[in-house]
Amino acid sequence: MPPPFQGLLPCRHLRLELGGAPRLMGIVNTSPDSFHQDSRQPTLEAALAQARRFVAEGADLLDIGGQSTRPGYTEISEAEEIARTAPLLRALAAEFPAIPLSIDTYKPAVAAAALAAGAHLVNDIHGLQGPGGPALARLAADTGAALVIMHHDPTISATNSTSLPALPASSAPLLNSVLAFFRRSLELAAAAGLPADRLILDPGIGFAKTQPQNVALLRNLSALHTLGCPILLGVSRKSVFGHLLPELATPADRLEATLAATALAMAQGVQLHRVHDVAANRRAALIAAALRAE
Repeated sequence: MPPPFQGLLPCRHLRLELGGAPRLMGIVNTSPDSFHQDSRQPTLEAALAQARRFVAEGADLLDIGGQSTRPGYTEISEAEEIARTAPLLRALAAEFPAIPLSIDTYKPAVAAAALAAGAHLVNDIHGLQGPGGPALARLAADTGAALVIMHHDPTISATNSTSLPALPASSAPLLNSVLAFFRRSLELAAAAGLPADRLILDPGIGFAKTQPQNVALLRNLSALHTLGCPILLGVSRKSVFGHLLPELATPADRLEATLAATALAMAQGVQLHRVHDVAANRRAALIAAALRAE
């Protein structure tokens, strides 16, 4: 396994140490239609209460989202997304000045408003390869923000759709495609003046991927360390677990499965874990870290 990233992640005026203890990113959704019903916080007061609980439970970062990107989601306007997220970010930046805050958006105008409100990271589900990608990269470069590059490439989901791939040989084409996508994103970031030391890679589990591809990536997360960036895993309560075990029919059923994935990802050197349940995932990650062979 290539060595995982170790060092400090600059995110504006803050620095996040990575490579030691696992880092938990708590998901705070202000959208009324996020896929996990219990994560929906439609009022500022409810979202603040959830964020405070996450910090008390040991969250290292908070990821604020106003636009659901679940399957079949409905696009909302920039103005509505800003209205859902900017007031919360302002309140959290004032109350928790040492906690890095992430804005989960692919819209440059929303990202700009979030950064003005106190955000430190931009979380782009299109990995800088969507229509707003160049503007997002320039915005992060100009403000000193860090940026999460998520893999999201619909062209790969036409392959490996019938059975789980054997390892390692049959996973190679998928991994090569994912790595090529990330290399292109890193080039786009560099062209915008955004240095590599402010970038995080997310394999994008559940986004434009077949079930076998999701599983293959989860088995091979360590391959992403070849690019030299920190890795963030966002698999909390997702449908990949329901496909593996049909009794896990809804997001509410998938906590144990998420904890297992968090522990296995920690064993593969994944530094950041984006989760709905901070306390439980923190314990799972810490036990995995304690038991990991040196």
